Amino acid sequence: MLAKIYQPARSAMTSGQANTKSWVLEYAPESRRTIDPLMGWTSSDDMNGQVKLRFDSREAAVEYAERHRIAFQVLEPKKRRPTIRPRGYGDNFATERRAPWTH
Repeated sequence: MLAKIYQPARSAMTSGQANTKSWVLEYAPESRRTIDPLMGWTSSDDMNGQVKLRFDSREAAVEYAERHRIAFQVLEPKKRRPTIRPRGYGDNFATERRAPWTH
Protein backbone atom coordinates (compact mmCIF):
# COMPACT_ATOMS: atom_id res chain seq x y z
CA MET A 1 0.00 0.00 0.00
CA LEU A 2 1.88 3.01 -1.32
CA ALA A 3 0.87 6.54 -0.39
CA LYS A 4 1.86 9.81 -1.98
CA ILE A 5 2.48 12.99 -0.04
CA TYR A 6 2.07 16.17 -2.01
CA GLN A 7 1.05 19.81 -1.82
CA PRO A 8 -2.09 20.35 -3.93
CA ALA A 9 -2.08 22.87 -6.76
CA ARG A 10 -4.50 25.74 -6.84
CA SER A 11 -7.77 25.38 -8.68
CA ALA A 12 -7.70 26.41 -12.33
CA MET A 13 -10.86 28.42 -11.71
CA THR A 14 -9.22 30.83 -9.27
CA SER A 15 -6.21 33.06 -9.12
CA GLY A 16 -5.86 32.78 -5.34
CA GLN A 17 -3.65 30.45 -3.34
CA ALA A 18 -6.31 29.04 -0.98
CA ASN A 19 -5.92 25.39 0.07
CA THR A 20 -2.39 25.20 -1.33
CA LYS A 21 -0.48 25.59 1.93
CA SER A 22 -1.37 22.21 3.43
CA TRP A 23 0.09 18.81 2.52
CA VAL A 24 -2.01 15.78 1.57
CA LEU A 25 -1.40 12.08 2.15
CA GLU A 26 -3.34 10.02 -0.37
CA TYR A 27 -3.16 6.30 -1.11
CA ALA A 28 -2.40 5.04 -4.59
CA PRO A 29 -5.15 2.83 -6.03
CA GLU A 30 -4.57 -0.89 -5.44
CA SER A 31 -7.29 -2.25 -7.70
CA ARG A 32 -9.03 -1.15 -10.86
CA ARG A 33 -12.46 0.39 -10.85
CA THR A 34 -15.25 -1.73 -12.30
CA ILE A 35 -18.43 -0.61 -14.00
CA ASP A 36 -21.74 -1.96 -12.75
CA PRO A 37 -23.54 -3.41 -15.78
CA LEU A 38 -27.03 -2.48 -14.57
CA MET A 39 -26.61 1.11 -13.34
CA GLY A 40 -23.32 2.09 -14.96
CA TRP A 41 -21.80 3.23 -11.65
CA THR A 42 -18.12 2.74 -11.00
CA SER A 43 -16.99 0.87 -7.92
CA SER A 44 -13.81 -0.44 -6.38
CA ASP A 45 -12.74 -2.91 -3.72
CA ASP A 46 -10.08 -0.49 -2.54
CA MET A 47 -11.26 1.24 0.65
CA ASN A 48 -8.06 3.24 1.03
CA GLY A 49 -8.92 5.13 -2.15
CA GLN A 50 -11.40 7.15 -0.09
CA VAL A 51 -8.80 8.31 2.42
CA LYS A 52 -7.27 11.76 1.99
CA LEU A 53 -5.49 13.18 5.03
CA ARG A 54 -4.44 16.83 5.30
CA PHE A 55 -1.44 18.06 7.31
CA ASP A 56 -0.06 21.50 8.09
CA SER A 57 3.48 20.63 7.04
CA ARG A 58 5.43 18.11 5.00
CA GLU A 59 7.24 16.89 8.10
CA ALA A 60 3.96 16.12 9.87
CA ALA A 61 2.75 14.03 6.92
CA VAL A 62 6.05 12.12 6.72
CA GLU A 63 6.03 11.52 10.48
CA TYR A 64 2.47 10.17 10.31
CA ALA A 65 3.39 7.79 7.47
CA GLU A 66 6.48 6.54 9.30
CA ARG A 67 4.63 6.13 12.59
CA HIS A 68 1.93 4.00 10.94
CA ARG A 69 4.43 2.11 8.74
CA ILE A 70 2.97 3.36 5.46
CA ALA A 71 5.23 3.23 2.42
CA PHE A 72 5.19 6.71 0.92
CA GLN A 73 6.56 8.85 -1.86
CA VAL A 74 6.98 12.61 -1.46
CA LEU A 75 6.20 14.71 -4.53
CA GLU A 76 7.83 18.13 -4.30
CA PRO A 77 5.69 21.06 -5.47
CA LYS A 78 6.67 23.24 -8.39
CA LYS A 79 6.87 26.77 -7.03
CA ARG A 80 5.26 29.53 -9.05
CA ARG A 81 6.89 32.87 -9.35
CA PRO A 82 4.64 35.76 -8.37
CA THR A 83 2.97 37.65 -11.19
CA ILE A 84 3.20 41.11 -9.67
CA ARG A 85 3.53 43.61 -12.47
CA PRO A 86 4.91 47.09 -11.80
CA ARG A 87 2.37 49.82 -12.41
CA GLY A 88 -0.44 47.27 -12.48
CA TYR A 89 -4.13 47.54 -11.64
CA GLY A 90 -3.52 48.20 -7.95
CA ASP A 91 -1.58 51.32 -8.82
CA ASN A 92 -4.85 52.95 -9.93
CA PHE A 93 -5.78 53.22 -6.26
CA ALA A 94 -2.38 54.25 -4.87
CA THR A 95 -2.35 57.00 -2.29
CA GLU A 96 0.72 58.70 -3.74
CA ARG A 97 -0.94 59.58 -7.06
CA ARG A 98 -0.29 63.17 -8.12
CA ALA A 99 -3.15 63.51 -10.56
CA PRO A 100 -6.66 62.13 -10.26
CA TRP A 101 -7.31 58.97 -12.20
CA THR A 102 -9.83 59.26 -15.04
CA HIS A 103 -10.80 57.24 -18.05
